[in-house]
Amino acid sequence: MAERTPEDRLREEYFVLLPDVRRVIEELEAQVRHCLLPLSSKLDRYERLVVTSRVKDCESALGALRRRQEGATFDSDKAASYTLTALNDLAGVRVLVFPRSRWIEANGDLRQRFYSWTSDPVLADDLGEEPLAFKYHGYCAASARVCGELQIAPMLIGLFWQVEHSTIYKPSPELKGVGRSLEMRQRTSDVLVALKAFENEFERLVRLDPLSNHGIKPPGASN
Repeated sequence: MAERTPEDRLREEYFVLLPDVRRVIEELEAQVRHCLLPLSSKLDRYERLVVTSRVKDCESALGALRRRQEGATFDSDKAASYTLTALNDLAGVRVLVFPRSRWIEANGDLRQRFYSWTSDPVLADDLGEEPLAFKYHGYCAASARVCGELQIAPMLIGLFWQVEHSTIYKPSPELKGVGRSLEMRQRTSDVLVALKAFENEFERLVRLDPLSNHGIKPPGASN
């Protein structure tokens, strides 16, 4: 009988861990929603706060662990040493917020609640010191084996990532050349800069005059 490969062992481990992953998702999402309830209840009509969750699928988890290894391959002689519990994002919750001031506020509220979790922000060299998104990982009471990940991102950037993820970050085989293109990387960077500039300008104008300068009339104003 052929010896099991590292991938075979990891696929088996994935389905052993899956109940824990689902419990972590349920607990983490519930805690996040409860923590953000005071903020979400006072949002203005143009402001947005959306909480979503996802379980990393089996092959994606294997791929993520494989990329961490030397040469991005598993060593059959070390098959027993690999474990999916080394991944921080088997169970993930994402919070998308608009505009940026509410994003900062949401992060502050969540950081107080998850103060013991490890910070691992998503950085971008060309956007200054401010991260693209805040990100934390740690353990919930639901499981001592599976780590949970929490990401708080500006909504416009988060929505762009949903498109960029499958076309640039993890493209299908026919799109790998596009993802490696220096020109495409530059355009991606340009989009991120533009989205941040859009939000900053929007909030600047709202602060200057939240009603009369933007086609919004105060209650009781005549036509």
